[in-house]
Amino acid sequence: MPLDLKSGDAVDPAARSERQSGALTAPIAVTCGEPAGVGPEIAAKLWQRMGSELPFFLIGDPAHVPGTVPICEIAHPSEATKAIAQGLPVLTHRFAAPATPGIPAPENATGVIEVIERAVALVRAGEASALTTLPIHKKALKDGAGFAFPGHTEFLAHLAGVEQVVMMLACPALKVVPVTIHIPLAQVPSALTAELLEATIRITEAALRRDFAIPVPRLAICGLNPHAGEGGAMGTEEHDLIAPVLHRMRAEGFRLAGPLSADTMFHAAARVTYDAAVAMYHDQALIPIKTLDFDGGVNVTLGLPFVRTSPDHGTAFDIAGTGTANPASAVAALRMAAQMVHARGSNGAD
Repeated sequence: MPLDLKSGDAVDPAARSERQSGALTAPIAVTCGEPAGVGPEIAAKLWQRMGSELPFFLIGDPAHVPGTVPICEIAHPSEATKAIAQGLPVLTHRFAAPATPGIPAPENATGVIEVIERAVALVRAGEASALTTLPIHKKALKDGAGFAFPGHTEFLAHLAGVEQVVMMLACPALKVVPVTIHIPLAQVPSALTAELLEATIRITEAALRRDFAIPVPRLAICGLNPHAGEGGAMGTEEHDLIAPVLHRMRAEGFRLAGPLSADTMFHAAARVTYDAAVAMYHDQALIPIKTLDFDGGVNVTLGLPFVRTSPDHGTAFDIAGTGTANPASAVAALRMAAQMVHARGSNGAD
């Protein structure tokens, strides 16, 4: 009997079939990410770990994938479901240079960007059911191809023609959203506006309904300052900015708790009282989830017209090519993408 990859326990094949009764109508597209990082190894291990559990295919250069797994080059995503029984399905996208572990080649930056663009086109056309992205290296893309976006999330929003999206980090124990993301901590108070907070809450609440099948989402909202400002003694953003937004949105029917002191929001007893937490800045959100589930966290982009997930780690140049990369987060990302597609289909969302 096969093992459950999260727990190591045996899994009844009938139970697995029941869990996956919402079969995908198209395979999931997996982008290769930075070839000099752990992406190629993670892609190979995805096939080793998951086999035919879910139909997916890699978009990238087959020459970059370690020779530890058989490769089936495909000409169209529709071939992936059959090919995956024989090897890792790869929709070929040739790169300009070989992949040297730990050393990104500037010539390959354009290829990395093109793969993401190609994947988005496929998923928007319905030829892929969802998108799971392996890690990119933003500096390598900027240096090699003038990449003008802070990261994957912003680039995907641009490609989808969406003005604002939200980054969620998710694992079985916690879903958390940062309102501000990749900016210096000193810039957070000025970047945190009532409009941004309200939009983030709205996008998060709608996504919990659509993508996670939560009929009436409960959100816990962090304060910005220690002890949520402690009545103004440690800052006034809670009173002046956050509380008025929450008061107004509660009147609309949103179930919002806060602003709450972030240091008491993430223990087990607190987490059962909400479906997702909204944090004010990057580390306030990411430290608790990476502490709870460092290997299994998933990065989810909310607000896109398609499902996108990603492992919650970077290119890991320091271990690239060593064979030691842990695929757990990528496995979780692929499974979560499938679950989100099924949720959208079940509630009639596009």
